[in-house]
Amino acid sequence: MQYNLFPKCPFYALTGYKCPGCGSQRAIHDLLNFDFYNAWRQNFLVVIAIPYIITGLSFEYNKNPTPKILKWRKILFGYKAIIIVFIIVVSFWIIRNY
Repeated sequence: MQYNLFPKCPFYALTGYKCPGCGSQRAIHDLLNFDFYNAWRQNFLVVIAIPYIITGLSFEYNKNPTPKILKWRKILFGYKAIIIVFIIVVSFWIIRNY
């Protein structure tokens, strides 16, 4: 079913190539309806990113982090992690268009 309510991806409209976010609205909709298979098919990067984002938010809003939590925060969200996430997103972008 097609709806004109949601905006189209400008990158896809201009180039014909999917960006890393293409399909994320449909994937989130599928996740909210517990349709994990179709969510994975639409955009598996979003499916993987949601737990990562929730983890980051829990680290951010923890009022009294323990040394162990601070260690994991640095591992998962430090400088090296930023580079790794960037490489994953760019790789996903390239691979999904082949």
